[in-house]
Amino acid sequence: MTITSDRFRLALKMLLQLGIAPLALYALYRLGLRTGHFRRLDVSLKAQAAAAEGDLRSIFELPEPATLRAGLGLAARAALLRDANAVVKGSVRLFGTGVVDLQLAMRGPLHHWTAYELDRALLAPFLKHHADIKYVWEPARFGWAYALGRAFRLTRGQKYAAAFWSHFERFDRCNPAFMGPQWANGQEVAIRLMALLWCAQVFRDARASTSRRLTRLTRSIAEHAARIPPTLPYARSQNNNHLVTESTALYLAGAALDHPRWRNLGWRWLNSALQHQISPTGEYIQHSSNYHRLMLQSALLADAARRYRGDLWPAKTQQALARASHWLFSMLDPVSGGVPNLGANDGALILPLSSSRFEDYRPTVQAAARAFLRTALPAGDWDEPSVWLGLPETAHTADASAYAAEHLRGPNSWTCLHASSFRSRLGHMDQLHLDLWWRGRNVAVDAGTYSYNAPVPWDNPLVSSRVHNCVTVDGRESMTRGGRFLVLDWFPANAARSLATDPSVLGRITAAHKGYDHMGIRCQRRVTLMERGRWLVQDDVRFMRPQLHSIRLHWLLLDGDWRLRQRGSETRLRIKVPGGSNGVLVTASGLTASAPRLSLIRAGKLLQGEGHAQPYEGWVSPTYGRRIPALSLALEVQASHSFSFTTEFTVPG
Repeated sequence: MTITSDRFRLALKMLLQLGIAPLALYALYRLGLRTGHFRRLDVSLKAQAAAAEGDLRSIFELPEPATLRAGLGLAARAALLRDANAVVKGSVRLFGTGVVDLQLAMRGPLHHWTAYELDRALLAPFLKHHADIKYVWEPARFGWAYALGRAFRLTRGQKYAAAFWSHFERFDRCNPAFMGPQWANGQEVAIRLMALLWCAQVFRDARASTSRRLTRLTRSIAEHAARIPPTLPYARSQNNNHLVTESTALYLAGAALDHPRWRNLGWRWLNSALQHQISPTGEYIQHSSNYHRLMLQSALLADAARRYRGDLWPAKTQQALARASHWLFSMLDPVSGGVPNLGANDGALILPLSSSRFEDYRPTVQAAARAFLRTALPAGDWDEPSVWLGLPETAHTADASAYAAEHLRGPNSWTCLHASSFRSRLGHMDQLHLDLWWRGRNVAVDAGTYSYNAPVPWDNPLVSSRVHNCVTVDGRESMTRGGRFLVLDWFPANAARSLATDPSVLGRITAAHKGYDHMGIRCQRRVTLMERGRWLVQDDVRFMRPQLHSIRLHWLLLDGDWRLRQRGSETRLRIKVPGGSNGVLVTASGLTASAPRLSLIRAGKLLQGEGHAQPYEGWVSPTYGRRIPALSLALEVQASHSFSFTTEFTVPG
């Protein structure tokens, strides 16, 4: 009875908070699966693909090899050729991390793609080495093909074109249209389609590009494009990056194949997505740095094609893209090119047109700034995507501090307080999470994601408020987790700057959220930048009615040699990292009870203090499938009236 009641309440929340339209579109998609409608469309879709065949049209200008050589330093050129040569030999990087063998053949009998959506057990033969389907999908996104194309254009080395055709033909042979897991997800099809369209143009004049091969690639591109429209209602129901990537791919394929229906359908929904998924402050609907980059990379590829065709962005789309570019620019660490690892991070990098590290956002920020802001970062190896996309240099350069938004920046350190008021499909429960950066190092960090589908305890546990740098009450989340990828009860948190009369105060921002109002508690965070590299973070926990609660403050910190001591209400942690030592001092004021209970956890093991360490605590996941140790410091008190935690970070100058 309780389970049924809980499910009913959750369903009611979904209806009230998501609205009836997304749920109706999702129900329509499920109906198409269960009735066999999508399967019966196969004959029609294959006929559409055959009818769309013809010479592929160019959809963007290719850069001259001399221009590429002039813009790439020796180190960047060496990195590109190293990656491309590895792909020639059959090795690729997944999610920007370790090198693995390129697997494109499916190990097991292939069923129609709808079968896997109806019965996930059918995926078992493909998940023997990894329990996560993303390890099957990622190689088939053809992200590795960009390294081959870039190396071919730079050097005219025919081995790179030959390698592309060899890998493509293996995929095509082992994954016939609409059969197997590689066709089960519209977004996976769309991302692969974008790569195939790019490769078709880059390798068109290679010796290995025979007429037979080009004909088969054209047919495959048409088959990919035909797969997307029937399940576009699912992408619309998600109202996230699925809709952006699928509509972008349709627009590009329609332009390349001279197919007006696909082109217009893609253009319509791409503009609708960009106009409705980007907030008035520029934040993307999924509140994720990595999905924000994915959205901008899709838009940049579409922008290159629309400039080549002479299409014009609607004014609302242009304004939304400018806001989104501004937002990501404001998040950029100017030393490392990194950004706070906010929200879900599935390791996506769908337009890898540079050899920069996965964590380096400068290639995308540079291209987006040139395309949509008419400004730029200083020149560097991160300019290569701008060259490929035909984006001109601009005389107006700016650094990230010029786009600081609500963040605070000091001479060698800066903070980002995540305080969002955009009501949407959140992925992580991270309101009032704080990142601190010092000289290119992420000192107070976001745990990231690690995996969506790994076995317990790594089945996407890092969405929790518990592992973010914030306050939690009674071990409860500040929002409601409605499923693996769904969070409900989006309580807003508006950040505002405040003026200070004290000359030692260089800046201050304040934000609060109502996630615990139903428990009679309001949480507010004030971040103050002081002189000499000092950051003060005051967390005010206001009790609206007297009742005993357990209040926990958590900080996830850069790993290093540490020393921790506690005296009364004062907890002091010093961490030695390359380049200096960072100090963390936490005090609790307004309490009459005993000192806070503390715990220091690293890599799932309790180092000092009390309590039980969860296996997923004390870890940071910089990209999908990778985790590295971090220091998890938590202080917990029992209180029945208002009090404050004050955290002081000291970083070297």
